[in-house]
Amino acid sequence: MDTINPPVADGAPAIELCRYDATMKDEWDRFADTSRNATFILRRDFMDYHSDRFADHSLIARRGRKILALLAANECVDDSGRHILQSHGGLTYGGWICGERHPDAEEMLQLFRALQEYCLNLGIEGIDYRPIPWIYARRPSQEDIYALFRMGAQLTECNVSATIALRDNPGFNSRQKRYAKRALKDSSVHIDEMADTAEFHQLLTACLQERHGVAPVHTAAELSRLKERFPRQIRVFMLGDSEGWQAGVCIFDCGVTVHAQYICSTLRGRERGLLTLLFSRLIAEVFADREYFDFGTSNESHGLILNAPLYRQKHGLGGTSTVYPRYYLPFK
Repeated sequence: MDTINPPVADGAPAIELCRYDATMKDEWDRFADTSRNATFILRRDFMDYHSDRFADHSLIARRGRKILALLAANECVDDSGRHILQSHGGLTYGGWICGERHPDAEEMLQLFRALQEYCLNLGIEGIDYRPIPWIYARRPSQEDIYALFRMGAQLTECNVSATIALRDNPGFNSRQKRYAKRALKDSSVHIDEMADTAEFHQLLTACLQERHGVAPVHTAAELSRLKERFPRQIRVFMLGDSEGWQAGVCIFDCGVTVHAQYICSTLRGRERGLLTLLFSRLIAEVFADREYFDFGTSNESHGLILNAPLYRQKHGLGGTSTVYPRYYLPFK
C-alpha cells in the first residue's frame, strides 16, 4: 500500500495519502455520499464499471483516523511521454471530493503539497486535474482552484457548457417557443420515461453515426448496467409520434444539478423541433425543483473549437455558460 505522511506545521496531525483498494469501497462511498461536492458518478460502482481500461490510482487523504478528502484518479503516460496521475479518465470530472467543512483553503494547499511529495516518491511527474464544476456542489467548494493557482498549475483545456439556472430561468427564445407550440398540435406526440435503455441507445447510436461518425461513449450493455446500478440517478426519456421514436435524452440526476448526458433525435425530430418539447417537459415539470439544468459542453479539440450551432441551440433553450476547466500541475 502506497502511503506518505508529510509533516504539517503548528503541531497539526499529518495528512496521510493512501492508495484506494477494493476493501475501502464502503468508506469511500459513505464519504462521497455526504460530501459537499461529489456526484453519484464518483461512487465506486460507477467508476469501476470500466476498471479494465484504467490503472486506478485513486487516493484517500486522512488526518488521523478521519477522511479529509478523496481523489478519483488513474496513472497513465501522457502524449508527452510523462508518467502522470490523471483525474479519472473514465469520468467527465474528478477533482478532490471534500467533506462537509474540510478541507478549507489552507488544508487544500497542504493536500496538494502532500500529493506532490507522494507522487515524486513514486516517479509520477505531475497531475492532469479536472475539477468538479461548481454547479454540482451543494455549497462552494473551489479550494482546489485556489491551490492550483498557488502552485503554478497550467490551464490546459477550457470547455463551455450551457446551463439553465432554474430559479432564474429566462425561458426559451422565440424560435424554440414556436417549435414547442407546433409539436403540441400533433396529438400523436407522446413522452415516456424508459425503464429499459435499449431503444434509446439504438436511437442514440444512429444519431451519432449519422451526424458525427462516432459511437456513444457507453456501449448498450454498459449503459444498461449503469442504469441498473443507479436507477434513480440515470433516467431516460423518449419522445415519439405516429412514426415511432423521434428524440431522446439520458439524464444524469446529480441532485443539485441535472445533466443531459446524451441527447439524440432523428432527422424528422430535428426538422420538427421535437427535442424542444421534450426539454420543455423535463425543465418545467420533471426537474423543476432543482437548481441547475446542464446541457453539457459543445467543444472539440480540448476547447479550442466551439460547435456554435449546437451551443446556440442550447442557449436558445435558456442556457448560459458554465466552464469545465482542466489543469496540469507539474511536480518537478
